[in-house]
Amino acid sequence: MRPPDASAAVGAGPVQCLYADDDLLVLAKPPGLLCVPGRGPDKQDCLSARAQQRWPGALVVHRLDQATSGLVLMARTPEVQRRLGRAFELRTVHKRYHAIVSGRMAAPDASTWADIDLPIAADWERRPLRVIDPGHGKPSLTRWRALAYDPATHTTHIELEPVTGRTHQLRVHLAAVGHAILGDALYADSATRTRASRLLLHAAWLAFEHPGTGLPVEFALPAPF
Repeated sequence: MRPPDASAAVGAGPVQCLYADDDLLVLAKPPGLLCVPGRGPDKQDCLSARAQQRWPGALVVHRLDQATSGLVLMARTPEVQRRLGRAFELRTVHKRYHAIVSGRMAAPDASTWADIDLPIAADWERRPLRVIDPGHGKPSLTRWRALAYDPATHTTHIELEPVTGRTHQLRVHLAAVGHAILGDALYADSATRTRASRLLLHAAWLAFEHPGTGLPVEFALPAPF
């Protein structure tokens, strides 16, 4: 693992297509690019708009935070969108992320995955932020394992598997256990936030049943940090 590159330029770079067929697209979203249009003329450039320029009719199935990079699925038809959406609901689409977090993060048993099981609720006074709320939060489970610790930077490269899919789940869970993601402008303290020029969170792996063929497929995209 190399130290986070605090000099890397922040911005929405080009979208790479990793796979395309008559049913679906697998795209690599750069950090800084919205998945869908936001409010205002300055937020119309987004992954879905770019995809639709090349593949008219392409449909959103799921989203990544604007600051997160990595793999995104899109459907080519409404029926495939419905099938993939249902697969996400049933948690039969398996996702893994990579992140670099502050401090040394180690599981009790280094050879296995560990859990962060903390309920998440909307922070109504600071929307769209989320908070850990044992009283009103929705059950939220993240599996994680440490890949490498860098003593020079006192950071840990980890792999994450969200079992549930709450808004900002990975970012909220990691901050809650004292290991915020470097570059996280929403949940990290100022020192951790400024250690990287982007959020060091990347959707690195997807596995699911192809909605057209019924065969298992998987896609991987190495983290750029």
